[in-house]
Amino acid sequence: MYQSLREGRRVTLDKVDTFADGVAVKVLGEETWRLCQRVVDDVVLVDTDEICTAIKDIFEDTRSITEPSGALSVAGAKKYCAMHGLEGTTSVAITSGANMNFDRLRFVAERSGTGSKNEAMLATFIPEERGSFRNFIYALSEAGIQRGVAKRSITEFKYRFNPSAARSNDNK
Repeated sequence: MYQSLREGRRVTLDKVDTFADGVAVKVLGEETWRLCQRVVDDVVLVDTDEICTAIKDIFEDTRSITEPSGALSVAGAKKYCAMHGLEGTTSVAITSGANMNFDRLRFVAERSGTGSKNEAMLATFIPEERGSFRNFIYALSEAGIQRGVAKRSITEFKYRFNPSAARSNDNK
């Protein structure tokens, strides 16, 4: 939709993200495009983490769980209000859909902290040698101090051991 409105024509995308599969289309339908050209003023782009946060917010407010496509309107409304300084005003977002399974719900729960900017997720490679994790934590702490944040709390750490990397380090 965003690309099509920008270019003034129906655009065919090379690929689409299927997380919000109810709105994941490579090309807009003709009738959808005809109507949206007339009535849509703007499109707010949101990412997967913002959609996950919206799903969590909807659950906390209503105790119902929407699918990612259904929560898209809430994610967009939150971002639009933040972009235009509309905090404290009344906004309406229409939600729908309950196409959710436990695997997707687990993913949503993990990512909602990142989308609300309360958590960060990062991935890195750490050498398979003694002291590497300590050095990694020290580097995070130093980066925080330089940015005026005294401490970082690590609430979850996932580690994958690579035996072939360990063997190559043993041969050094």
